[in-house]
Amino acid sequence: MDVVNNKSYKKFLIVWMGQMISSIGVGLTAFSLGVYAFEKTNTATSAALITLFSFLPSILLRPVGGVLADRYDRRVMMILGDLGSALGLVFILFVMLTGDVQLWQIYVGVTISSIFAALQSPAYKASATDLLTDEQFSKGSGLVQLAESAKFLFSPIIAGFLLSVTTIENILIIDISTFVVAILAVLFVKKNLQTVSKESENQNFLTDLKEGWNAISSSKGILLLVTIISIVTFYLGFLQTLIGPMILSFSDARTLGTFQSVSAIGMIISSLVIGIFSVSKKYSRMLVLGMVFAGLSFSLLGLTTNLYFIIGAGFLFLSALPFINTSADVLVRQNISNEKQGRVWGIIGILSQLGFVVAYSLAGFLADHVFNPLLEEGGLLAPSIGEIIGTGPGRGIGLLFIIAGVLVMILAGITSRFESIKSLENSSRLTQSEQEVQG
Repeated sequence: MDVVNNKSYKKFLIVWMGQMISSIGVGLTAFSLGVYAFEKTNTATSAALITLFSFLPSILLRPVGGVLADRYDRRVMMILGDLGSALGLVFILFVMLTGDVQLWQIYVGVTISSIFAALQSPAYKASATDLLTDEQFSKGSGLVQLAESAKFLFSPIIAGFLLSVTTIENILIIDISTFVVAILAVLFVKKNLQTVSKESENQNFLTDLKEGWNAISSSKGILLLVTIISIVTFYLGFLQTLIGPMILSFSDARTLGTFQSVSAIGMIISSLVIGIFSVSKKYSRMLVLGMVFAGLSFSLLGLTTNLYFIIGAGFLFLSALPFINTSADVLVRQNISNEKQGRVWGIIGILSQLGFVVAYSLAGFLADHVFNPLLEEGGLLAPSIGEIIGTGPGRGIGLLFIIAGVLVMILAGITSRFESIKSLENSSRLTQSEQEVQG
């Protein structure tokens, strides 16, 4: 049995490596197209729209991708997703090579890629359950997070170098090539990652989606877990949006880049630790401790303008995130039957990622019109809190970070009281033999 499990784990590693290379390629394009759009128009809005069109279609369509991942061969769905994503980049490359590209054409290209990413992502997440045993879930989750964080650490550095020595057209070709690598890796795993039940083939999409939602809502622990992760991503959205303006208010872009790279190293180290070692089987406890550590680090980010202190806090904050994500990931995998995991991950994806969308919408207004005025010279809180964390540009954002961090720690305390989440550790998904009998 161990030989079979090791062979299956090696297949997972092959798929994972292909996706990691593809993730770096996606990061290259995202960074390069953002720079290209900004240089072409000298407006931040154009670069922001590229991020929006790259992000939103994938989130909104992820439940549909989840249904398809449960209906059809997950290997095929991953290949189609990667092919379609590459097609969007081929479109951008074509218009760049044939004439003066317009921004709307870039928006169309990244939207196409984002739509097909909605097919690939749930199938990839569900395929990990196909290929891993319960004992390997935490390692697999750590490696998946490592692949996702690679585009934040390696891609900006590589893209910055490539933009100085070559053209954006060549960078697009490199990214297209990484999708080819990902497809070949999936093709190498010859056995289908999931077969389809006849019942699923005969059902309509709404029925499938309802079943996916019922799988989540019928378990109080899973529903609470998804709600908690959605709230955490909401606060994380504030950090992603406002850390740049806060640091740039008293430093420069080079320092901001250093902060991003060092922080990403923290996430990579934690992901490697989780991926190599079996860190815990008390996942509810690891979830709570990770949230406490993340909340504390989040608050420390806003406490001072000392750059070394901020960089250290950022490192600690991102070091905590893989432990939170892994805990939630494993608890879901262990408590949702395999044939429904594509739909479940699709629904969880949109619920959790919408926290980012809400935070992105609120962050600028809260920073510019609520928190920063409070800590300007002569502001309402300048004589009190301002004496502790300082006053002037960006300090209101620091206060927002402190409050958000405290709220995350309070959420951790509340989470520790939920017996329904603790009880998820005592449940387990169906064994592979049971799944084969049902199939």
